[in-house]
Order: sequence, then structure tokens, then C-alpha cells
Amino acid sequence: MKALTKVTRSVKPAEVEKKWHIVDAEGLVVGRLAAIVANHLRGKHKPSYTPHVDCGDHVIIINADKVKFTGKKMTDKVYYKHTGWAGGIKETTPAKVLGGRFPERVLEKAVERMIPRGPLGRAQMRALHVFAGTEHPYDGQKPETLDVASMNRKNKAVA
Repeated sequence: MKALTKVTRSVKPAEVEKKWHIVDAEGLVVGRLAAIVANHLRGKHKPSYTPHVDCGDHVIIINADKVKFTGKKMTDKVYYKHTGWAGGIKETTPAKVLGGRFPERVLEKAVERMIPRGPLGRAQMRALHVFAGTEHPYDGQKPETLDVASMNRKNKAVA
């Protein structure tokens, strides 16, 4: 009988198999969706997860303009950014961003802040594709549907 080895196997970048997932974000809660997407981008849902290798999958998010916030976050939550000039701090709310020109930025930034900073995090963020409407150019990759709403009843905003 062969003894079990106690060696952790690290996956090499050439051995990584990347899949494509598509998520319909209509009616989903932003933070919960971002956490699930960040885990898929990093590859933490795979048994072969290796922290220093980009072993995550590609994720396509459609209907990003129809995401929901719980409570009064839509009006009370504040996003800050700095222009780089003295006194150049700017603030906005999720309602303004979702009603503006690039509503997909709410989800992009939520996921980006859950990914580690650095070269590996930037490589993982390149696998995120967010679209405000239902159309996307990645039909050729045959993405599998990732049903986030059925994972937990709290993932879908009620009323």
C-alpha cells in the first residue's frame, strides 16, 4: 500500500486551464456578486489554486447597470477619488455612477478592490469583462452560465 504524500502541489502557469463564465447581474447585490466574481478571477474555487499563479477564469458580466444595493447605500454610500491636485478630492454616489455614462464602473471597482494589487492582480483583472447591456462579443468562447442568484437567497435583492 502506497503512503499518502504530504506535498502541496503548485500549478505552473502552463498547466492552468481557464474557463469562461457569464453572469447576469440583473437584480443582484453588488458586494455579494463582486466577492463571487473576485474568487473566480483569482481561481480560489478550484482545487488546484496556487496563490502566486494566475489560475482564475474569465468572467463576463452582463446587465451591470441593473445591479442593486441593500439599505440606503444607493444614496448614502460615497465613492472618493483624487485628481492629484491640492484639494482635488472628488466624491460621487452609486446612484450617480449607475445613472451616468459608464454604469459598469460600479461593478468593476467593487471587484477590483477585492483583488490583490500588483502585477498578478492586474493580470487577473484583465479576465473581467463587464457590459451594461445584454450584448457581448464573447459568444465564440462558449461561456458557461454562473447562476449567482441561486447560490444564496441573499444574493438577489428583494423589492
